[in-house]
Amino acid sequence: MSDVRVRGAAAARIRVVRPGELDAGEIERWRELRALSGAPANPFMEPEFSQAVGRVRPGARVAVIGGDSGGPVGFFPYERGPLGQGRAIGFGVSDSQGPVLSPEHTLTAGELLSACSLSSWEFDNLEAGGDLFVPDAAEAFDSPVIDIGQGYEAYEAVLRAGSPKFFRTTTAKERRLARQAGEVRFVFDERDPAALRTLMAWKSAQYRRTGRRDRFAKEWISTLVRQLAADRPDRAPGCSGVLSVLYAADRPVAAHFGLRSRTVLSCWFPAYDTGFAKYSPGLILHLRMAEAAAGAGIGLLDLGRGAAEYKDALKTGELRVYEGASVRRGPRAALYRLSREPSRRAHSFVRNRPKLAGYAQRALSQVGRLRDR
Repeated sequence: MSDVRVRGAAAARIRVVRPGELDAGEIERWRELRALSGAPANPFMEPEFSQAVGRVRPGARVAVIGGDSGGPVGFFPYERGPLGQGRAIGFGVSDSQGPVLSPEHTLTAGELLSACSLSSWEFDNLEAGGDLFVPDAAEAFDSPVIDIGQGYEAYEAVLRAGSPKFFRTTTAKERRLARQAGEVRFVFDERDPAALRTLMAWKSAQYRRTGRRDRFAKEWISTLVRQLAADRPDRAPGCSGVLSVLYAADRPVAAHFGLRSRTVLSCWFPAYDTGFAKYSPGLILHLRMAEAAAGAGIGLLDLGRGAAEYKDALKTGELRVYEGASVRRGPRAALYRLSREPSRRAHSFVRNRPKLAGYAQRALSQVGRLRDR
């Protein structure tokens, strides 16, 4: 733990702690600042997520930013590498990132990074609305969302009006699934550990099949998911795991594990049994999730950054997120740009050209097929 006074920052005092060292008053203040921000209550931005990451990532830290009145005016969760390079906390799996700040703060990005002994801070899902790191973003992306704030019936009406063929086809497939595979049953908050293991196995197979890196092969990610799955909303109201499962004749055919706050469900890990692909069980699952979430008082489903046909079919709008890095001046800044920028620019070049992106996806799928031989 360190206690640093930042020069020229209106007497701001920054105390760097492990996430588990935050006291009850600081956690409550974090929640107050999130509520005052007016941003959606994304569970990735709540203190419980940082604390969960802190249990599995030794480099996880939180900078507690003090103000003139003595109480915290902000919190900055991050992970620090051995050479001072920083990343958003949970980088690689966190779908919303950034500091939690009061309008009273007077810090600059450079002052904050200096106080945290960071030469850089990398992000790939920076929340819109903050003025500290957005100017350092290299790219902006839309993160599709489903607005169910007016209830599921209102959302269904939007689908029927805007995508009538999609809605008719999906509901017809659900009826056909029931006729051909057995009674269809949906559980919004499944607590059977076997169902979570099934989902993780499906998702790992999907990663391999599409030639992508298997996230669950990383022990810290699989451990983080299992720990978050054990949390309940009454114990962790800002961020708890929700495992939703679609069954046919008591056999799981699709599942999703996400994180919820009181008002937002962040969609995280969806997958399905490929033997039932002709029924589009993933789409059926998402419609059932939207209905159950609305009934539980949730007003927004965040589908997460990334292009996908199913997201285009389901969404009612988008949120803006950013990718990039804030880099302090000095020799390590040049080292960062040499090590990270060529790769990021190459990915961006391909991603922004649909034909090239299609070639890349087919190449990844071929790698996946060869890997499974």
